[in-house]
Amino acid sequence: MNTRKPLDAKATSLMVGLCFCFGLQQVALKAAAQDMAPILQIALRSALAAVLVVALMLSRRERLVQLAQTWKPGLAVAVLFFLEYLFLGQALRYTSASRSVVFLYTSPIFTALILHFMETSERMEPLQWAGILLAFAGIGTAFLGHSAAAGQGAGLLLLGDALALLAGASWGVTTVVIRMSSLARVPAKQTLLYQLVGACVFLLPMAVLLHQTAFTITPILLLSLGYQVFILSFIAFLLWFWLLRHYQASRIGVLSFMTPLFGVVLGAVLLHEPVEPGFVTGAILVVAGLVLVSGYGWISQSLKKVRTAPKR
Repeated sequence: MNTRKPLDAKATSLMVGLCFCFGLQQVALKAAAQDMAPILQIALRSALAAVLVVALMLSRRERLVQLAQTWKPGLAVAVLFFLEYLFLGQALRYTSASRSVVFLYTSPIFTALILHFMETSERMEPLQWAGILLAFAGIGTAFLGHSAAAGQGAGLLLLGDALALLAGASWGVTTVVIRMSSLARVPAKQTLLYQLVGACVFLLPMAVLLHQTAFTITPILLLSLGYQVFILSFIAFLLWFWLLRHYQASRIGVLSFMTPLFGVVLGAVLLHEPVEPGFVTGAILVVAGLVLVSGYGWISQSLKKVRTAPKR
């Protein structure tokens, strides 16, 4: 029996806090990028967060992984998670934190498109297709607006945007693998553990190959890593999984689109990143499109209630 509840004040407050934390991720990575390359930051935070997750699971006497049933999709998820953060880490070398968070959170577009052709139960409705088109129009608007404002540096900035978009695509494919494999039937902490270990194992040698291992210990770097390890990769993800277990996923999904909005504002306020009008227009279109795609169930239910409500 489905015991998941509709959103209440507690869940809404938690979601606002989580979206703030997730939106701050790129800002934290970018702020400390001069002291440590983003991909090295992500590798270290993943390793430390994995230790915390293992410690938590052992303290609760939970099984760490079910290798016989999950090692193949687990490996796929680990590689995809590595690719997501490799693309994101490199993107932050060329583009702003506020732009990267918007392109990263296009992931539901790729998830919806892939599942539409793979699962009959996931076929999209016309309103969702309109959301897909709206989101892609927003991506194009953001790209064009950026290149016009960037002048001679537009090439590198567009490369950063494209890498952030690839990170979003990798995240979208990761969601598909989890949804359609044995990982959908195991505790979320086991899947998170695959992702964290994969990011650490694959990103560390990549940092060596890309000559991005140099670092300088500064207060900003320690603050950034502390936030990423304890708040983002551990507490925030566990709260996210708790919400998904207890509340309706469609309602949570709609609220999650506050994340790119927080990312844009935090990038502008904390890092003084320029926010071009073309990018703002594109970001609004992307967020609106994503709400139509992922929030379709909630929107259709709300419209149905309005139509069937007794007239006074």
